[in-house]
Formats: sequence, C-alpha cells, structure tokens
Amino acid sequence: MARGEGAEQYSNASLLKKAESQQISAKTREEKSRLSVCNKLCYAIGGAPYQITGCALGFFLQIYLLDVALLDPFYASIILFVGRAWDAITDPTVGFLVSRSPWTRFGRMMPWIILSTPFAVISYFLIWYVPPVDQGKVLWYLIFYCLFQSLQTCFHVPYSALTMFISSEQKERDSATAYRMTVEVLGTVIGTGIQGQIVGMANAPCIPVGNDINSTSENFEVNISQPHISLEDTRQAYMIASGVICAMYVLCAITLFCGVKECKETAKVRTERMSFFRGIRLVMGHGPYAKLVMGFLFTSLAFMLLEGNFALFCSYTLGFRDDFQNILLVVMLSATLTIPFWQWFLTRFGKKTAVYVGTTIVIPFLIAVVLLKSNLIVTYINAFAAGVSIAAAFLLPWSMLPDVVDDFKVQNPESQGHEAIFYSFYVFFTKFASGVSLGISTLSLDFAGYVTRGCTQPTAVDVTLKVLVSAAPVALIIIGLIIFTTYPINEERRQGNRKLLIEQREMESEADSSETELVNVL
Repeated sequence: MARGEGAEQYSNASLLKKAESQQISAKTREEKSRLSVCNKLCYAIGGAPYQITGCALGFFLQIYLLDVALLDPFYASIILFVGRAWDAITDPTVGFLVSRSPWTRFGRMMPWIILSTPFAVISYFLIWYVPPVDQGKVLWYLIFYCLFQSLQTCFHVPYSALTMFISSEQKERDSATAYRMTVEVLGTVIGTGIQGQIVGMANAPCIPVGNDINSTSENFEVNISQPHISLEDTRQAYMIASGVICAMYVLCAITLFCGVKECKETAKVRTERMSFFRGIRLVMGHGPYAKLVMGFLFTSLAFMLLEGNFALFCSYTLGFRDDFQNILLVVMLSATLTIPFWQWFLTRFGKKTAVYVGTTIVIPFLIAVVLLKSNLIVTYINAFAAGVSIAAAFLLPWSMLPDVVDDFKVQNPESQGHEAIFYSFYVFFTKFASGVSLGISTLSLDFAGYVTRGCTQPTAVDVTLKVLVSAAPVALIIIGLIIFTTYPINEERRQGNRKLLIEQREMESEADSSETELVNVL
C-alpha cells in the first residue's frame, strides 16, 4: 500500500513538475518574442527608404519626365508602365528566392537588404540625372528606373517578410507594424518635403502657349522682372534632392541591420522545398489571401492614381503651380499624425471596420475638390482629409497580411516557410496595377493634348485630370469595399488562429524536448 501511495505521489509530483516546466518554457518563449521599443523603432526605420523613394517617384517622376527631362508624354507613359510592370514581375521572383534562402549568421532576410542597398542608391540617383544625349534619354530612364525597381524589390520584399521573423507573437507583430507604418508615412513626408521644397525653390517658369502669349503684356513683364531660374537650375535641384534621399536610404538600412535580429525559431522550415509555381498555386489558392489582395488592389490603385496625378492637378487644374509641393506636404503630414489613431481604432473596433471607415472618409473630399471652385484654403482642407484616409490605406494591408499568413499556417500545418511569397505577391499585384494606371493616365494626358511646361492646358487635359484624381479613385474604392465584404477573417477567427498556433508551437517544443531527452539517454 505504501509502495502504491509512493508511486502515486511520485507520478503526481512528476506531472506537477512537467506542468511547471511547460509554464516556464511558455513564459520564456513569450519573453523571447517580446520586442523592446528600440527594436521596434529600428525595424520601423528600415521601412522608410521604400516610402521616401516611392513617394518622390510617385509624386514627381511624371512631372519630371514631362517638364524637366522634356520627354514626349507617349514615351513617358512607356517608361512609367514598363518600369512598374517590370517591378511587379520581380516581386514574386525575389519572394520565391528569399523563401529558398539558407539561414546565415545574419538571418535569412538581412543579407538581401544589406547587399542590395548600395546598388539601389546609385541607380536611384541616376534616375534624376538628365543625360546630355537627347536620343538616348528614353533608354536611359527606362534602364535605370527598371534597375532601381529590381534592387528596391530585393530590399523591400525581405523587409516586408521580416515582420513574421522578428517575433512569434501576434500582439508584438501588430505593435511593430504600427511603429513601421508611422515611420513609413513619416518617410512619405520626408520624401515629399525634400523633393518638393528643394525642387520648388528652383521651378523653371512655364512657357506661354496659345492665348497666354497674347493675353496681356503686363503678365509677361512681371515674369521677366522675377529672378531668372533656368531649366538647368531645376535639373540640378532634382539631383540635389536625390542625393539627400540616397544618404537617408543608406542610413536607414544601417539602422535596420544594427537594431533588428531575426528570430531563428520562427524561421524554421519543416517541409520539403517546392517548385516556384507550386508555391504560387498554394498561396493564391488560399481564399482569405486572394480576397484581401483583390480588395486592397482596388483601394491601393485609387490612391496611386491620386498620387501620380495630384501634382499636375494642383499645378494646372487648380492653378496652384507654386503651392503644389506644400499641398502634398499637408497630405503626408496628415497621414503621419493619424497613423496612431488608426492603430487604436483597429484594436478597438476590428480591422475590417477600420477598412470600411478609413477608405470611405476620403470620398466626399475627392468629389468636393473637383466640384467646388478653386480655393487654396478648401484645397488644404481636402488635402488633410485625404491624408487621414491614406494613413488607413498604408496601415491596414500590412497589419492584416500577418493574419492571413497565420490562417494559412493553421489550415496547412504541413506547409510552412512561405511568408515571403505571401508578401511578394501582394506587392506584385499593387505594383502591376500601379504601372498600368500610371501608363494609362500619362497616355490619356497625351491624347488630351498635354503641353509640356505650358502655363495653361487645354480643356480636355483639365477634364482628364479631374477624372484621374476624383471619379476613377472613387469608383475603385467602392469596388474594393464590395470585395472586402467577403473577407472571412474577423476578430473571432483571428484570436482562434492565435490560440491554435500557440498550441502547435507548444506541441513542437514538447516533441523537440522529448527527442533531445531520448538522444541523451541513448
């Protein structure tokens, strides 16, 4: 009897010890997954180069090619379309290569980020240089624009996927994503501010055309009396701005490398390697991911159309040629300031609700900026409201993508290690759509009779710009919201996936520890 009681006590003590050991290991894993504020800031700073360069290119490349490099709108549309289309093609390719990358002492993602940085900086700088040979300008911009987009992909795809490798906890990843989005939107402010203010101080005067030449001699005399700024001065200003942005690009990459370490536990790949097309089929066959990507495809396309044509719209349709860079700065400052609000909103009311509210706020203001009579104060108000909505459009896709990846892991426990493919395909679709939109919009301006560096534009150009910054974005936002109604991952499902993944990790940890004990016994 005593022996039986002793055995039972030993068994109970053993179970208690095992339970305590599991609690301690779970607590240890949670502590390891916790990120410090410094880690989150360094991670967030790494996202700034993509937004700084992307914003400068998005807002200013079209007007630069037309009014500074003096390219025909048809050739400018080819450069913008081919560059974005090529960029889109490289995204899934790089995503696949990143997913096959071996673990190094610096991680799986970090070598891609560091090695691509110096070459990306050089190619970016050369985009803003006007070559002395007129016949080779189209080829020059096409080569360096495509080259920069490829190198930027080698930076941004691994950086985006890094979200899944800095921590295994959803809460920590969401928090790091909020930090990242705040800094990225701040990066758009920096990109807009540096490019806009430096270039704005050296804007070459417009060329009177048509009725402008014969309107009044007074206006012409006023222009003559102003300080003379040549086209060469404007070109030098663009190069100075690009040099400053290149220096910031390098600084941000160094900060990311020094302040962020990849978690090796989350980087484990427990399955056999699969082919590129099989990986694509597996990822794109996941319903929630397809619906998320399609929904954000249309909403992102709306804001890309607005971004790509807003400088021209402010300069010619609204008549604020000397103020457009300040209007763009208000848009980006508004977006930066409201990122924390949207992070609070999505944690309080859910991510789907944040999508509906955030993307619809901008609709009445997009309509108002076209229908109301041109007024600088009203334009600034509309710009602020647009920034509030842009903040939601920036934050929500990157906050919701980890949820989709987690859902995929729960439903496909045998298929792991495809995080980079998920992120790269989201970027692929948005960039390809952006290339199509920019190409079509620039081509539309050519058909409408756009006059390079003209003080005014034909009526058809004004109508085209109104469609591109108002009617088309509103229609695209509505289509995106309709698609979002079918997105299945709500807060309840998200929390359920989190619990299942924790259980999976605990079971794997127990299996690993049991295997280790067996090896030690043998």
